[in-house]
Amino acid sequence: MLETEIVVKVSEGLHARPATQFAKLAKEFSCSLQIFRGTTSADAKSAVKLMLLGIKQDDQILLRADGSDESVALNRLLAFLSEPSAGVQPAKPAQAQEASAPLDGSPTGSAEPVAPGAVQPVRGVPASEGLACGEAFVYLPEALRATRQFIEPHEVATELDRFGVAFAGSIAALDQQFKTMGCHEDIVEALADVAQSDEFSGAVKQRIASGWDAAAATLQVGEELAASFLAMDDEYLRSRADDIHGITRQVALRLLGMEDVSLACLSRPCVVLAADLSALDFARAQVANIVGLVCTKGSATSHLAIMARSHGIPAVLGLPVDEAVLRGATRVALDGAQGQVWLDPSPDVEAGFATRIAQEKSRHAALSVYRDVEPVTRDGRHVEIAANLGSLGEIDAAREAGAMGVGLFRTELLFMDRRTMPDEDEQAAIYTQLAQAFHPRPVVIRTLDVGGDKPVPGIVFPEEDNPFLGWRGVRMCLDRPDVFMPQLRAVLRAATLGNVQVMIPMIDDVDEVRRVKTLIATCAEALTREGIAWGQPKLGIMVETPAAALTADLLAQEVDFFSIGTNDLTQYVMAVDRMNPDLASLYRTDHPAVLRAIGMVCEAARNAGIPVAVCGEAAARPEMIPLLIGLGVSELSMSPSSVLRAKKIVCEL
Repeated sequence: MLETEIVVKVSEGLHARPATQFAKLAKEFSCSLQIFRGTTSADAKSAVKLMLLGIKQDDQILLRADGSDESVALNRLLAFLSEPSAGVQPAKPAQAQEASAPLDGSPTGSAEPVAPGAVQPVRGVPASEGLACGEAFVYLPEALRATRQFIEPHEVATELDRFGVAFAGSIAALDQQFKTMGCHEDIVEALADVAQSDEFSGAVKQRIASGWDAAAATLQVGEELAASFLAMDDEYLRSRADDIHGITRQVALRLLGMEDVSLACLSRPCVVLAADLSALDFARAQVANIVGLVCTKGSATSHLAIMARSHGIPAVLGLPVDEAVLRGATRVALDGAQGQVWLDPSPDVEAGFATRIAQEKSRHAALSVYRDVEPVTRDGRHVEIAANLGSLGEIDAAREAGAMGVGLFRTELLFMDRRTMPDEDEQAAIYTQLAQAFHPRPVVIRTLDVGGDKPVPGIVFPEEDNPFLGWRGVRMCLDRPDVFMPQLRAVLRAATLGNVQVMIPMIDDVDEVRRVKTLIATCAEALTREGIAWGQPKLGIMVETPAAALTADLLAQEVDFFSIGTNDLTQYVMAVDRMNPDLASLYRTDHPAVLRAIGMVCEAARNAGIPVAVCGEAAARPEMIPLLIGLGVSELSMSPSSVLRAKKIVCEL
């Protein structure tokens, strides 16, 4: 028997893919192989058990080998653990990169009519303006239940065969799904390895052999295994419970003779009705066939609302109705600006919507003349109208709308909902492509703004009662230079084009700005030593906390520009949770308190000779544009779908 201690250097530790590759390597040897982390241990040939150990980069572990080929095995496995890139394939080129999705099984939906719904409008939260009327596509998860729990002894062989067929079909479908999504083959391999492990398929077979129905055994084992991952401290490994749930669901659906309906299945224009949709649900949808969106959860400033506005999809969120009512709807009409929804509208309501939608299309077509207009108010004030983007896929829509650059590029969407953080090279390629697309117009890249409510792989966030007031934005970045500095280096590399600007979120204090400046200088010096070209981007901050607004005169001496984030500023000034639809009436950017805060920021910027932008959603609201410009705002940044109208409004002021 041989054993040795080693400090693990695999990037981010033995998560799904490295664990799978490590176990695959271990299986090449006949000797027994065990890994010890503290007082716990696992069979090195089981990827699931390795993941459940939660081994992170720089953890010290003990590796034990016992058998005829123990020496060779130990050397090979130690070499694997010493290599930072072990088990991780090179990333795709930036333009082809797609965030991978957890195998969530595309929750069961129903487009079948159940019963007539309400004929009177129901008011929810206006999330994305516009009108829609059409067939309902109900996308609501249905809990799976086995029709029985136990079987007779003579049924065991049949149930084992049924499970085998369902399992094989699910693995084949998994492979096809990820090929369609353009994901890495190693992701499929990692998920398939989890599914085929003793902890999942082996445990299901054992339970069937002991007298359980195949579907009941699958659902129970899947729930238990997912709970094991949820109990872990590491956020990335906790999120692997989604993969377990997805695998479990796919197998159970086949055993129960059921099928899931996915937004990817939309074959004709529909209004989607749901409880909630994740960014991944939306990303996998046939967006062109979503003419409207209604959810019982969410707010006007949720990521879903932002994505709906970006695609010009009318949306009402936080609709106060039971899911049973949604399930009964066959047709839907909605007014996204007013937050009104008609479930199964009358013929008169539908006729009225048809007329209004036709009029809206005519008005939008008329706005196209503003595409290349440089908006100027009647008294000669030039106002920049830029776009808020979250991905390279939105570039075309922004350019087609005549956006005068990018006022906010949300880099957190590059980090979220994927299995590894984007490295410096990948980020530099993305920021460069963005800058090239709008050159010479300015492109403002906001540094990573994530918190406990938006986990990313490789960052363990503390449990917080209110993550919006917690360890997020610049607070997290300054504590994690290993995350922050690669992003700053990537921005500096893209800044060689001359139109890249960098913006820091969640600033409270002048000292935070100075610390960021020091890190930027450090990155620039390192790039120079390495012979890598870089440029000096303008530095700005998000003004979104009351502290930043109240000390704007001090902050203005340290930066090149301000950008007011009205979403959070309104939330903090009004002490209103913007995600709570019940408080929507109190969430008012036009409240005198919020307007006074914006006025203070504009006055401080004017005295310092720096520009002020607004990149919150208020920038696109017709009634807010005159107020913001009157207070001294010189740039408005918004979803691409609102750019043309904003240009028209400015020209008419």
